[in-house]
Amino acid sequence: MSEAQRADDGHARPAPLRPVSLGSRDVDIARRDDGTFLVRSPHALPAYPIRLTDRLGHWADRVPDRIYLAGRDADTDDWRTYTYAEALGIVRRLAHALLKRRLSPERPIVILSGNDLEHALLGLAAQYAGIPYAPLSPAYSLVSTDFAKLRYIIELLTPGMVFAADGQRFDKAIGATVPDDCEVVVTRNPPGERAATMFDSLLAEEAGPEVDAANAAVGPDTIAKFLFTSGSTGMPKGVINTQRMLCSNQEMIACAFPYFRDEPPVILDWAPWNHTAGGNHNFGIVLYNGGTLYIDDGNPTPAGIGKTVRNLRDVSPTWYFNVPKGFDALVPYLREDPALRERFFSGLKVLFYAGAGMAQHVWDALDEMSVETCGARILRLCGYGATETGPFALVLLWDAEEAGNVGIPGQGVELKLVPNGTKLEARLKSPSVMPGYWRQPELTHDAFDEEGFYMLGDGLRFADPDDVGQGFMFDGRVKEDFKLDTGTWVNVGPLRARVIDHFAPLVSDVVIAGLNRDYVAGLVFVDETACRQLAPDLGPEASLADIVGHDAVRAAFRTRLQSLAGTATGSSNRVARIMLLETPPSIDRHEMTDKGSINQRAVLENRAGLVDELYCDPPSARVIAL
Repeated sequence: MSEAQRADDGHARPAPLRPVSLGSRDVDIARRDDGTFLVRSPHALPAYPIRLTDRLGHWADRVPDRIYLAGRDADTDDWRTYTYAEALGIVRRLAHALLKRRLSPERPIVILSGNDLEHALLGLAAQYAGIPYAPLSPAYSLVSTDFAKLRYIIELLTPGMVFAADGQRFDKAIGATVPDDCEVVVTRNPPGERAATMFDSLLAEEAGPEVDAANAAVGPDTIAKFLFTSGSTGMPKGVINTQRMLCSNQEMIACAFPYFRDEPPVILDWAPWNHTAGGNHNFGIVLYNGGTLYIDDGNPTPAGIGKTVRNLRDVSPTWYFNVPKGFDALVPYLREDPALRERFFSGLKVLFYAGAGMAQHVWDALDEMSVETCGARILRLCGYGATETGPFALVLLWDAEEAGNVGIPGQGVELKLVPNGTKLEARLKSPSVMPGYWRQPELTHDAFDEEGFYMLGDGLRFADPDDVGQGFMFDGRVKEDFKLDTGTWVNVGPLRARVIDHFAPLVSDVVIAGLNRDYVAGLVFVDETACRQLAPDLGPEASLADIVGHDAVRAAFRTRLQSLAGTATGSSNRVARIMLLETPPSIDRHEMTDKGSINQRAVLENRAGLVDELYCDPPSARVIAL
């Protein structure tokens, strides 16, 4: 059998898992009289470094010739690499240049462009010298048309330096938002109308004793970086990331994945460093544990997945992170190419996903191919946290039977679950929780409860009410839930995930409507590539409106809507009508965050007329109804 083995009784049983050393699943739980639960690991968090860059010095001393960073050269497309010793030398020279400019928390560094070697080294140098930096979403410069979010962030931070890898690509954004007295640094192609410093010139002078003194002054409360939330509820908020946050978070991760200590991780990763998953979690795992990071210049889009596949032909990861959409995009390539499968699975110990639940057909495909290739299944694990929590907080450390289980609190983390309507609202306390939002004291005050727990705004529920060790299921955003006019609660998060899974791969996202209405309906953002395959008679010039209006596409959605209704258990999870949207979500209208997630509230507000159309009787021609 390819996916299972036969037990003695003739029944199928899962193929074995590839062994990997993982942390403890021990959990302590207490319940208060008001129904609040307190959950934590009984194991104390071990000591951790004062500064994250101490690990760079540690590995430069222990394994100076090990490759630390690798990225594609912008000109030759070949891999360019730096060992730990080389990286430390460059970081120190950059730190010297930064200190000469008298940068500070009041005049930090802003990075406009995405992941590359110069970005990595500049960020490490800033931390080494005790100067905060802020990696921003490139979408704020390259996708937005009004630069509103970028302008807001620049005004909030008052930077002393702005970096962009390619000055001409970011020329318009720089001209529209960066003050004239702020230094602009570029790797190549200076912007046309603006004086710029070339990155290589920052390396002209060797580091002196002032760099050692600045590094020694960096402490646990020193601000390492500002990470901005994705702006799903308005303008992005600047989350203060201290050295204590970064270092404690990495020690939590190492306790959860002790195999990193024995087997330094080899990672190929595309996750953007302006997000906490890529910039803190993934980037930090490599540095903390002396591993090697290959910067993936691809991503899980039709235009980017080919680059990821090309890179995977060169790199055999031991730990691989992606969003569920990324694994879905990768599966066809793995299925078609035995050599790629062998390269991918040969040293892999953990598949780690975040951002959403993974669809069952993707789980099954990965299992089938890993068993066929290496005789064992690869653990699929995930975690749960937020930009404000470092991000690591909860982690799944076992082979869960269903998607959506986010695990148990890591060492050093205390989880509080507070009854809120039909949900248990999650709140967290740990050394990796932020001290607050930069220059926004009111938002900081509102983010914490009276006991100092950070309030995530999410619901969690017990996977097994009788055994807390079985972890917690993500239960959606507390504020997204609503009541029908019958008084019935609709839990938006689980319903949205169920709809997306049922309509896969035709749907990229769905917005659930029904507040004070008598049934649930949905506004659907389609997957244009998948839907186009249902309508081969449409030419490449066909618009999104042409695609969603095509008879074959509408028939496919109508069939699936009917079958989805057959699985409903009541009005709270029965979707009666949907509308396929003819325009994509807008980042400028706050409908879509920079990482591609949908702001449900903004879509419902901006498209209120379409919501009303969903509920008109008789339904319009654009509505697909049961």
